[in-house]
Order: sequence, then C-alpha cells, then structure tokens
Amino acid sequence: MARRIVVMGVSGCGKSTIGKLLSRKLGYPFLEGDSFHPPENVQAMASGQALNDRMREPWLLSLAAAIAQESDGVVVSCSALRKSYRDILRANGPVFLVHLTLDLPEARRRMEMRRGHFMNPALAESQLASLEALSADEHGVTLDATMPPNKLVERALAALTLSPDTVSQA
Repeated sequence: MARRIVVMGVSGCGKSTIGKLLSRKLGYPFLEGDSFHPPENVQAMASGQALNDRMREPWLLSLAAAIAQESDGVVVSCSALRKSYRDILRANGPVFLVHLTLDLPEARRRMEMRRGHFMNPALAESQLASLEALSADEHGVTLDATMPPNKLVERALAALTLSPDTVSQA
C-alpha cells in the first residue's frame, strides 16, 4: 500500500531532514517543497516578506500535482501552515500529515543557524501566527520537533501504521 506523506510545520522545524529520513525508510521518493517555489516567492521570503495566499497558490498547486503523480508513494516537505493549504495538497487523494511543532524562540534559533537557506529568520513569527493545527478531518500526527530525528521518524512511522488513509497502488 502506498502513501502520500507531507511533513509540515514552520520554517526550521526539520521538515526536510525528517522527510528525507522517512523517504529512505519507506523507499519512497522525497520532494523538497522549497524547490517548487517560483523565484519571486524565494526572493520575497529572502527579503523578509511573508507570502500571501495569492503568492502561495501556484506553489501549492504545483506541489499537489507532483504528489498526485506519485501513485507508488511519496514524502514531501511543505510548510502547509493553514488547513486551506493542506486541502489543496490533498485535493487529489488522501495525504498523511506529519506536523512538526516548535515554539518561536527555537524556530528563530534554528533559522538563524542555517546557512545557505533563503528563508529570512524574521519570518518565524509570521509563520507561527499563520499556523493552524490539524483538524479532525485531517489524517496525521503532531510531533514535538525538538525530539531527536530518529525518534520523530519512529513516531511518524508508528502513526502511519495506525492511520486509515492508505492510498491503493495504481
């Protein structure tokens, strides 16, 4: 049974790290959500400008299309901060969400430590302000991103095992 998994959360929470580890464990391809952003979005975020819904929509639609093409399973990193954004990602079928949570000081600290990433640490607060918790109709698990990566992967895999959102292989 194949799954479509989105590792989500604010910038700096470890989406890419955990996503890559999960993809290796499951044998699924990994899609780095940041690589789907148009250049204008990257430039805006690098300059400290938060993206609005109009700016996010093409990015989310392109990610949703990429997810839909992966019938044999996929792991994707994507902030997916709002339920409406997650609805776009799951428009073509079930998605299991791994929500990694951080508080503001830790998110900012991690963002400031990263080298070579476009995301301006000044956006940590706006990301947390936009973040909406998983709702009852979303399949997923919420995990404390300060846990060691191996524990996060272990808990995500355990939650996947219990989840009913399996996508049949085409």
